Amino acid sequence: MTTNEGNFGQLVPTGGGDNIELKKDRLIIGRRENCDIVLRFANVSGQHARMTLEQGYWFLKDLGSRNGTKVNGYRISRKRLDPGDKIRFAKHEFIIEYSPEDLGAFGPPPPDDDHIEEVLRRGLMDRAGLRRRDDQKKFENRDLAEDED
Repeated sequence: MTTNEGNFGQLVPTGGGDNIELKKDRLIIGRRENCDIVLRFANVSGQHARMTLEQGYWFLKDLGSRNGTKVNGYRISRKRLDPGDKIRFAKHEFIIEYSPEDLGAFGPPPPDDDHIEEVLRRGLMDRAGLRRRDDQKKFENRDLAEDED
């Protein structure tokens, strides 16, 4: 992916302070001075997270940070960011503001990767909506009429 310079939106701190302009389509957020967005807080990892612009939408990936990355209160590994989402790096919260249409988006938004990952973490039986048989009765046939909830 080539890194284009421009205005791709902004992060607005919820606790006050200056807005952070998103000037490239690929950004590293962290405590280190060589990061694109430097957050000088002890609880932010050196390289905490990466933001990438894909099909007009921002995606956020946690880079194995110690204190985690959350979107709208949920810890994420990788997630699509919609305008107005609340992002938290450790305990520092921002609201992302941008216009997908201005950044080239059209049609439905791309899939949200964290939902796919959550489904894949579940067992195959659970994904299929099936339940395991009771170990005590594994050789008995179930009465399907009794299984209705």
